[in-house]
Amino acid sequence: MKKIIVTGSSGLIGSEVCVHFADLGWEIHGVDNNQRAAFFGPSGDTRWNQRRLEEKIKRFSHHELDIRNRTGVLELIATVQPDAIVHTAAQPSHDRAADIPFDDFDTNAVGTFNLLEAVRRYRTDVPFVHLSTNKVYGDAPNEIKMAELGKRWDYADLNFKHGIDETFRIDQTKHSLFGASKVSADISVQEYGRYFNMPTACLRGGCLTGPNHTGVELHGFLSYLVKCNLEEREYTIFGYKGKQVRDNIHSYDVARFIEEFINSPRVAEVYNLGGGKDNTCSILEAFDTISAISGRRMRFKYNEANRIGDHICYYSDLRKMKAHYPNWGITKPLQTIFEEIHRSWIEREKQ
Repeated sequence: MKKIIVTGSSGLIGSEVCVHFADLGWEIHGVDNNQRAAFFGPSGDTRWNQRRLEEKIKRFSHHELDIRNRTGVLELIATVQPDAIVHTAAQPSHDRAADIPFDDFDTNAVGTFNLLEAVRRYRTDVPFVHLSTNKVYGDAPNEIKMAELGKRWDYADLNFKHGIDETFRIDQTKHSLFGASKVSADISVQEYGRYFNMPTACLRGGCLTGPNHTGVELHGFLSYLVKCNLEEREYTIFGYKGKQVRDNIHSYDVARFIEEFINSPRVAEVYNLGGGKDNTCSILEAFDTISAISGRRMRFKYNEANRIGDHICYYSDLRKMKAHYPNWGITKPLQTIFEEIHRSWIEREKQ
């Protein structure tokens, strides 16, 4: 039986990957120490998701390990001897990073490096999938000529009609400290692939979302927005008139792509992983969608100051992903994503 190690296994993507590969017959080893609660407080606690995995997956082993623990990571890889590794553990907020710079860098950069070196010492043919971020591009996407529409911004430059591709520059731009730590991890994953001929992939995610997200204000755009609507809590828009645009991809479609890569791995690849243009929405458009689903008016206030390094408009060009893996595509449209997140928050409130 094949074995997979999933770091950040109690998070949105990690838990989805665990369930997906368990359904494929793999033995699952989840690595998580509920660090999200340390980063974001009680509202970021993911123990509920850990318990869900332990109840749902028969061949699931939970490892209470901080990826900053180099000795522990080396021992884990050597002991489990995995057939694949999916690395989703991270400090995920570019706002929070400025308050905890050491924790941010040590988790995102050093933690990733610990895993890469542990895998290299074990075997160099094990697929290593890293969940990177579109924040590696910093605020350079804001330099693209924009068109202001009724409730959103969009690219006016036809060179970007499909979105941002993987050749977009990552230097000479403001990233936030989070973006910088993720750049370090991203480049390290690529370098281990190229230097040691290891099958690695950096998935530069847009808004990764879904019903199992523990959304908070500093991370988890759609999940947190839907939660605010249900609780009739005031949501704060930060700059850009609420017209900033993101592409949203369901965690299930992320897991499906990871499966495709592991089944047919490539060396030192980079993919912009998002919902693409068809799954985009602005904050104002998201308000309209969730209000139509819940029947509740969205309460919000506007702060003219945008978040440092935030994107005015970002959506992923998916053509490289589809060219390399033609069996993969988006299966969860935006409306379905909203409905699933809405239903999930209601169900969690009942527990």
